[in-house]
Parts: sequence; C-alpha cells; structure tokens
Amino acid sequence: MRTFAATLISLCLVAGAAAGQAPNEGANTMLKPEDIRAVAPALEGYAQKFVVGDLWKRPGLSGRDRSIVTIAALIARDQTVELPRYLALGLDNGVKPSEISEIITHLAFYTGWANAMDAIPAARDVFKSRNIGADQLPPATGPQLPLDETAEKQRATRVGEQFGQITPSLVQYTTDVLFRDLWLRSALAPRDRSLVTVSALVATGQVAQITYHLNRAMDNGLTRDEAGEVLGHLAFYAGWPNAFSAAPVVKDVIEKRPH
Repeated sequence: MRTFAATLISLCLVAGAAAGQAPNEGANTMLKPEDIRAVAPALEGYAQKFVVGDLWKRPGLSGRDRSIVTIAALIARDQTVELPRYLALGLDNGVKPSEISEIITHLAFYTGWANAMDAIPAARDVFKSRNIGADQLPPATGPQLPLDETAEKQRATRVGEQFGQITPSLVQYTTDVLFRDLWLRSALAPRDRSLVTVSALVATGQVAQITYHLNRAMDNGLTRDEAGEVLGHLAFYAGWPNAFSAAPVVKDVIEKRPH
C-alpha cells in the first residue's frame, strides 16, 4: 500500500499540489495549484491547510474510515466529478474492491437508484485501471450474515403498525429487500454498512433517519468518538449546514446510550 500522505496529496481536492508526482491510476486529471489560484486562491489555501494538512491526519477515524465516509457522501450527493480520485484513495487506504461495489449497491437503496448508477462509470474506470476483475467483486447472491430475529421482528412490527395501512409496499420492501437481504450481505461488515448509511444521511440532510441508524451503527461497533469525528469530516464534504443539522441528533443519541 502506498503511504497515506503521498496518496492523499495526489488525490485530494488540490491534488495537483504534489508537484512532480504522477497521479494515481483511475483518478481524473488533477488540478494544478496555479489553476486553482487563478480562480480561488483562498480555496487552495484552505484545502492545503485544513483538508490535506489536518483533516485526513486526525486520529479520530482511520484513513480507511474517512475514505468510506467520503465515498458515501459523494455518491449520496451525486457528486461524481471527484469520485474517481476518492475511489482510488479508498483502495490505497485499504477499502477492498468488493466493499466499494457493496457501498454502491447499498446506497442505491438509501440515496436513490440513479445516484448508484451515476457512480458506476467512475468505479468501472478505476477498477479497470487497477486490473480489478469480477473475481474480486461480491456475487449477486451468496451466504448471508445471521439475522437477529428478535430485533428484526420488533422493527418490522413497529413499522407495520405505523405505516402498513398507508404504504404496504414500502413496509414489505423494507422488510424483504433491506433488512432480510441487503443488510445481511456479507461483503460489507455491519459496522461499515452502518457507517455508509449514517454518512449518507448526514450528507443529504436526512436527520429524521439518523437516530435509528446511528444507534444501529453504535450497536455494530462505531464508537461515540468516531461518530463525532464523522460529523467533522462531513462538514468539509457535505457542508457545514448538513453537519450542524445532524449534530443535535448525534448528541442526543450519544447522551442517551449507556456509557
């Protein structure tokens, strides 16, 4: 694996700042520092100082986790211009091709089919440049993780009572497709699948759904410090308003959980 610092400098927002380094395979043509300065010199300064120089080096989340959060946010917001470079960075940070494939599939359900489809060309090109073939991708069907029957029955009953008379199709698909199939796929660990979901919800301002999924994420192993760090990271990639809109919900979840 390439060193994190070299990869980040070559693939981040102002990737061209790594003068003389060849861009990573699968990444878009990199902006040069002078190109950015010609339009927004302050932007280059902020990116170098805070994104490259600080954010990605913070110890609260691993580089792998930060890549997962960023990829999820970009797909959720349908921001595919930057996606190739962050997919390449994710691979360099230890995110497996099978996990990237599964993240895209997962987000089809949580951010819309079209967003997932828009991510396909970027991932296809990155995979091709890295000689990643079908043998490294998860199959359409396969062994599933064990289902917590008690918890799932409680969830299904609660949702059915609330919405079964209004939208039976939504209730049925939620049970059959999401929680008895998608969430049981083994190509993405439950913690990572939850991290993807929470990141996408924050990035798209879907605060009403955060409480359930953040609790699920923490049940799956995400720590309170990591949850807080996700917000700080997403402020840069989804904007401060989305991060601060989610902050009270995250705070409430953390404070109500046993320590």
